[in-house]
Amino acid sequence: IRSPFFDETYCLDRYDGILQEALHQLKYQKRIVFAHGIAKAWNQIQANRLDQCRADYLLPVPLSDHKLLTRGFNQSWELARRIACNQYVEKLPYALKRHHHEDHQAGKPLSARQEAIRQMFYIDPQYADRLADKTVIVFDDVMTTGATLNEIARILKALGVIHVINWVILRTTRFT
Repeated sequence: IRSPFFDETYCLDRYDGILQEALHQLKYQKRIVFAHGIAKAWNQIQANRLDQCRADYLLPVPLSDHKLLTRGFNQSWELARRIACNQYVEKLPYALKRHHHEDHQAGKPLSARQEAIRQMFYIDPQYADRLADKTVIVFDDVMTTGATLNEIARILKALGVIHVINWVILRTTRFT
């Protein structure tokens, strides 16, 4: 097993915990108001970590343009924009981009997810120089196998990012 490209991961709760229904309401029922409550829980529980974070940028995991049009919003950005960061962390909602992928990844084994996600993400060229030699937080709503976050970290490290931290609302406890 090889080490992941990201350096740290912090999550608020497990996927089958009390916040799962709130996250589902946000994502699938388009109830944006749930982003406020989830972000408030993150801000309260992670307060010490937020104050001590020495990152330069926060990038939400993007949706493809097709998925964004279908859903109408990016749940990771709706959460990330409400997350409290210290004054040194700049949020860059459009730096990280995603190509469209027809297949849903839910329920697929780790090896299939890793292969499908390869080359799926890229950095908007206008942001590339800003990220080099920096510490970046990647924010996502759910971490299952870690394939998405690992691929993003791989892309970021290839650009010269020195440290990648994942902030995730919910984390699955097991996967195949």
